[in-house]
Amino acid sequence: RTAIILFVIDRDGSESIGRAKQRHRGTMNGMTDAVAPRSKNGREARSRKKKFSSGNGHSSSGSIGNGGVYEASDSGDSRRSDRKAMRKKRVNLSKARKSSGGRSNVTTLCLISAAVFALYLLVCLIFFRNLPGGDASGMKGMVRKTKEKVSQFRAKHSNGNAEEVREGLEERPAPAAPKSPVPVGNWPISIRDEDGAFEEIKHPGFDDGHVTMLVPSFWANDPVAIHENKLMSRERALSIGTCITPDPKTGSNNRGDACPLNERTVFVAIASYRDWQCVDTVTSIFSAAAHPERIRVAVVDQIVAGEDGSCDIPHSPCAEDPNQPICLHKDQIDVFQMEADLAVGPVFARHLGHRLYRGEYYSMQSDAHVTFTQGWDVDIISQIVATGDELAVLSTYLTDIVGSIDPKTGSSLRKTRPIMCNTEYEGGAQGKHLRHLSQPEGMPDIHGMPQLQPYWAAGYSFSRGHFIATVPYDLYQPMIFQGEEMSIGLRGFTIGYDYFAPERSVCFHSYAKGKNSAARNKVPHFWEHSDKYKGTGVAAMKRLLGIVNMNPEVDPSEWNHAEELKYGLGGARETSKFYELFGIDVRKKTTQRHLCQFVRGKMHNMFMKNLRKDGMGIDYNSTSFKWVDPRPNDKS
Repeated sequence: RTAIILFVIDRDGSESIGRAKQRHRGTMNGMTDAVAPRSKNGREARSRKKKFSSGNGHSSSGSIGNGGVYEASDSGDSRRSDRKAMRKKRVNLSKARKSSGGRSNVTTLCLISAAVFALYLLVCLIFFRNLPGGDASGMKGMVRKTKEKVSQFRAKHSNGNAEEVREGLEERPAPAAPKSPVPVGNWPISIRDEDGAFEEIKHPGFDDGHVTMLVPSFWANDPVAIHENKLMSRERALSIGTCITPDPKTGSNNRGDACPLNERTVFVAIASYRDWQCVDTVTSIFSAAAHPERIRVAVVDQIVAGEDGSCDIPHSPCAEDPNQPICLHKDQIDVFQMEADLAVGPVFARHLGHRLYRGEYYSMQSDAHVTFTQGWDVDIISQIVATGDELAVLSTYLTDIVGSIDPKTGSSLRKTRPIMCNTEYEGGAQGKHLRHLSQPEGMPDIHGMPQLQPYWAAGYSFSRGHFIATVPYDLYQPMIFQGEEMSIGLRGFTIGYDYFAPERSVCFHSYAKGKNSAARNKVPHFWEHSDKYKGTGVAAMKRLLGIVNMNPEVDPSEWNHAEELKYGLGGARETSKFYELFGIDVRKKTTQRHLCQFVRGKMHNMFMKNLRKDGMGIDYNSTSFKWVDPRPNDKS
């Protein structure tokens, strides 16, 4: 670009501009050059005043202005005539200058400007002619070369060497993408492949924390980040759950409900305390499954070394009989083994079991002495899908194994199933709390799908994998046995989960009665070490009841609030709604009895109408129902 700048200087204008600048400098220096008020004699006074003596001995005021010093005179007429004469003289001088020298000044300025422009043009031509690489002819070449020179100059002189700047930019890490609260799910997977994914925790049975354990880290360490303390979105729920074959387009094992039913992975959590039947339970899981390749079993095995067998060691060595289910699927079995004297009850053991979950599509919890029916995986998945409820949890107290499974086909011989509806307050050293009683078993009232029920059972539970991710067992509840089911059930309810009794039983329990009583009664129990952890259960029960708002009479300062958000309630529902629905008075410690009458006859049909259209749980806000015992005088 070429610019021509002409300066036209007017002497009178320059003189006035100079005065203005002089006044501005005075102001900036803190001197006041603004016009002051008129004096009594009508004369304009300037800012800086100087006193001097007149001939009559009186003091008078004078001003120092831009025009010099004006002495005071006693005669007003004389002063006016003098000023008039001076103004006329200045006007005449100005006219003379304009008439005689105005034209010559303009001519001179034009000649000077033309000479400057010619010199500038000559310099530009010489500069471009000497540019390296030739091809400086024409305006385009000149512009191109100019841009190149400017770029080279800037690269050399701006912030040091250009190469160093580029290297600095290359070394600067890119901004990290927001981390999702839902980790990436992979299949196959095992904690054996996770070097460094373990963390040290304080054993909950010792108040002083002097005993620590190295345990697997949670797959999703922050449950609240997943459900966000509100009803979980369907999109978020479907982002959890792996498929045994990845998506052919994306390569991801997370395929949501696009994953075929027979390819959806199943995580099975088992807590075992010195149980000789644990290995048989693991064997049954794989041998009876229609698709054992999608099963992963995780066992928390609490044993005495040298006395108890391990849950992943088959009855015969794999070298001798490699076709045993445990041998065939050994890579799908994770066992976390710990010393039996560190066991402080099922809550802590199942807490460790939840740490072994790694994003499977479904999660199942079972006792360590259970036998499964043939094709159990296909059956239970079809049942949970039939609910149409993404937040459905199928749970029950299992029927006794005796007479329940056909020894030839492995199929169930039962047409009945238990349903969870019977609970009552009980007391004891740990204070009053709710515990489930024996549950009624009968023919299903609802056909074609599981039946809605109010309560959750720890002995058997089947759900989507996000149930474990969002409702993990509490780390701080040692020596708890009764109360565990109300804790998980209520926490899950507030996050939005609904509980169902399976229409068909897919596994059966070995109870210590009948022909199994002798063998089962030989199995030790965790409370054999209760003296070692005396008092911890009382404190743990206060925490358990406090979190689910079941002991309002206890000052919250009396119980441990550690990681309460992580192991606490959700924001989809309130515990008070649960208590109102099913007749529980947490202050009087009473229940409205005969709830099973409502559960078996009406509950499913009444509340399933409120299942949300997107399948994300039942909307209990649309009902004002409260169960009231219809037979209060009937104590049966």
